[in-house]
Amino acid sequence: MAVLLSCQSLAKSFGSRPLFKDISLGVGDGERMGLIGPNGAGKSTLLKIFAGLEKPDLGTLSARRGLRTAYIPQDDTFAAGATVDSVLMEALAGQPLDELEKDVSIEIALGKVGFPSRTQAVDTLSGGWKKRLSLARALVQEAELLLIDEPTNHLDLEGVLWLETLLQDAPFAFVLISHDRVFLENVTNRIVELHPTYAEGFISVNGTYSDFLVQREAYLTAQAHREDALQTQVKREIEWLRRGPQARTTKAQGRIQQAGEMIGELAELKFRNSQTKTAGIDFSASGRKTRDLIVGKGLAKSLGGRLLFEHLDLTLAPGTKLGLIGPNGSGKTTLIRLLTGDATPDAGTIKRADGLRVVLFDQSRAQLDKKLSLRDALSPNSDTVIYRGNPMHVSGWAKKFLFKTEQLQTPIRFLSGGEQARILVAQLMLRPADILILDEPTNDLDIPTLEVLEDSLLSFPGALVLVTHDRYLLDRVSTDLLALDGKGGTGHFVGLDQWTAAQTQPYSAPAAKPRYVAPAPNRLPTAERKELALMESKIDSAEKEVSALQASLEDPKVASDAVKLHEVWEALPVAQKAVATLYARWEELEAKK
Repeated sequence: MAVLLSCQSLAKSFGSRPLFKDISLGVGDGERMGLIGPNGAGKSTLLKIFAGLEKPDLGTLSARRGLRTAYIPQDDTFAAGATVDSVLMEALAGQPLDELEKDVSIEIALGKVGFPSRTQAVDTLSGGWKKRLSLARALVQEAELLLIDEPTNHLDLEGVLWLETLLQDAPFAFVLISHDRVFLENVTNRIVELHPTYAEGFISVNGTYSDFLVQREAYLTAQAHREDALQTQVKREIEWLRRGPQARTTKAQGRIQQAGEMIGELAELKFRNSQTKTAGIDFSASGRKTRDLIVGKGLAKSLGGRLLFEHLDLTLAPGTKLGLIGPNGSGKTTLIRLLTGDATPDAGTIKRADGLRVVLFDQSRAQLDKKLSLRDALSPNSDTVIYRGNPMHVSGWAKKFLFKTEQLQTPIRFLSGGEQARILVAQLMLRPADILILDEPTNDLDIPTLEVLEDSLLSFPGALVLVTHDRYLLDRVSTDLLALDGKGGTGHFVGLDQWTAAQTQPYSAPAAKPRYVAPAPNRLPTAERKELALMESKIDSAEKEVSALQASLEDPKVASDAVKLHEVWEALPVAQKAVATLYARWEELEAKK
């Protein structure tokens, strides 16, 4: 495999804080690398160094002669007043192409990303369509290596599925930063994690994200065992040193030097093994025992003359965990405003329990005053916060969310997106809630924090409404999915697999499970009549197998066993495909009756 890009001994610091050091790795032709790591590990900075937008403090970067590289940042920026056509024409400036060839290249790129019009003003595009335009800009340049920073952040679920398909069929190599585990599983063939817990500052695993989880667990287990073994050796050497060895002999001097090296290695191992801390997320419930917190009947809402949804019924009760999905502009945020009381329905009624306490995580993070310091944002009135009735000093509260004491005076505007998200979570955790509404909480959160967030949401006893494009989070947490199509249609689904299968059908509530009805005489052969008669029980069995596998993903025993977790990850899509195949066969037999 030819090497497209390589680096040797890269190091970079942000002010006095080191991001990474001594990073040496390469990107090969056809490689699809997922770059992951905790917030602040330097992922975006490393990607910018690869793109030539930043210089390392130390080390060298080498690229194949004539390599065409395209960089797609987290936040898409375009010239004021630009149109889709002008953006792509500018990207082709300097290319040895005539006008007709440029037009053909633009049409091909726009066809791949699904753009309906070349003349549309960029300022009118949603965040998701701006991301598609950034991808089209890279495609039209026929880049051999794409460097993509958090491409799914501004995409709805349908957009994420579209991007998966695009990258799975891509003729180019790419390095992408993402915290979406299902996305990583589906599009990458190599995972590189930047983390100070590793001896080289990173670990690289060829294979899927599941393969990475297995090998990372083995690495960390071996490193922990090495610390235990070295601890015993160092203890023995220290006892020998205390007995006063004769330092005159060469053998004794060598052993003293070896003991010093062991002590140094042990200190380094202890430091590395201590770097796997995660944010402490645990939302407070009000403890309300009311059966129904919010009941909506026949809800309808239009916006700007466009119908978003109608005839919508929903009930939120303690323990309800509702996933809310739909394309951008389908009405998810509007429905949230109905639930919080910030908007009223055009039709239908909403009944709320008396004294209802709703806590909202706003995806725009409008609740955060970015002029404040971290200290004032975490504890505005004193040096102490009260969490679940117990006082805690603000520095201890900050450490719970992985902030260092020296960061307390830092203005929020200088903190990363992931750090700002953790501040908002910290604020919300101080407010007891009957209903917790999280609107895209996963944007900018690293994978370890996402895992802690999942556990907290699973144990939250109140009602939850979750809007996210993170499929793993949706599948693990939600007990019910409500899908909006933005055209008035809604549907309730038991899981993402059922919703995905329904996308090939008219967008409506999923059909009830098939029940056997005797076929008209002589329309089906005897063998197929028997097959149809058994179809319902086969579907029941297949769906139970899927449910069992999904439940095992939430089993702590499985989650802590890397081998079993990998087995479940491999078995689940096979079982889901079996269900889809059975439904397709059932529809085929029904159509022949």
